[in-house]
Amino acid sequence: MDVNNGTDASSDIGTANTMRERAGESRLKIWLLLGANRLQVTAFLALFVFVGFVAAVTFLPEPLMPQLRSGDTIETMFSTMIGAIITGTTLVVTIGQLVLSQENGPLGEQRARMENSMDFRDYTEELIGSPSPADPSTFLREILVVAQRRAETIREDLSENENEQLRGEIDEFTDSLVGNSETVREQLAGASFGTFDVLFAALNFNYGWKIFQVERIANEYENDLSPDEMELFDDLKTALSLFGPAREHVKTLYFEWALVSLSQMILYAAVPALVVAGIMLTVVDAGTFPGSTFGVTNMTWAIGLAFTITLVPFLLFTAYVLRIVTIAKRTLAIEPLILRDSQR
Repeated sequence: MDVNNGTDASSDIGTANTMRERAGESRLKIWLLLGANRLQVTAFLALFVFVGFVAAVTFLPEPLMPQLRSGDTIETMFSTMIGAIITGTTLVVTIGQLVLSQENGPLGEQRARMENSMDFRDYTEELIGSPSPADPSTFLREILVVAQRRAETIREDLSENENEQLRGEIDEFTDSLVGNSETVREQLAGASFGTFDVLFAALNFNYGWKIFQVERIANEYENDLSPDEMELFDDLKTALSLFGPAREHVKTLYFEWALVSLSQMILYAAVPALVVAGIMLTVVDAGTFPGSTFGVTNMTWAIGLAFTITLVPFLLFTAYVLRIVTIAKRTLAIEPLILRDSQR
């Protein structure tokens, strides 16, 4: 879970409104791991491989052309790539199918899944006071609206409390929650499921730390709070706690969606990669592309381009898995447990 920490919990009640600010990581890193379109990341990786390959072959001491004339460099290289493409593609698609197989089952299991889902929707309907939205982004936004409203209610009811320190902490906590909620709701407003935008916005709401602060304040100032005021804290904790499983459900759906997309993309990329590898293996030799361009032999350009194309399935896999494992690492704990050192 993306939560921050401090040596003194009461001295760090509020948190930044985005995951990047709380984690203290660069905008470029967050963009590369999470925010960027996976096809853009794949293209960036492919360009890096192509440029790196051409530069290394051109500037390393051992010249390319004598190796091509005296050995079987092309044959060895691309025959290996054919085997790797077929094996890797089969493995990735199989893993995707295994994950998706969890959605399949006998009628009894499907009925239980449906009942659990409907029970959760009924509970959410009771919380928000209206039918649970069908759109994932709207569903999450409605929970945030309730949490924000209940936090503001606590601040209003405690505005005349005799404990000045309690009022100060409530003001700071409410400002943090409202600011964080409004930021995430704004991001969710333009997001639609099928892209990463919904989950990316949901990751920015630091609900775990807020639950901890609600528990801490209620416990620390128990003697200054009436039973009705304590009930307000319980209501806010309930709303914040509901956001956790809702976000995890959206995350699970996104993982399944991403694995299906990854399998499709790899299958699409594997066919041209196999064709290119086959052409290089059967047709191309040291004299196929004579001459040079920009001071680099045309054979170097050709082999570099072909090598990059055959790597595209693996680069797609890398781009998707980078996002999936980053999300998984940041959301390991659904409850208010601090697993990272951010803002410590």
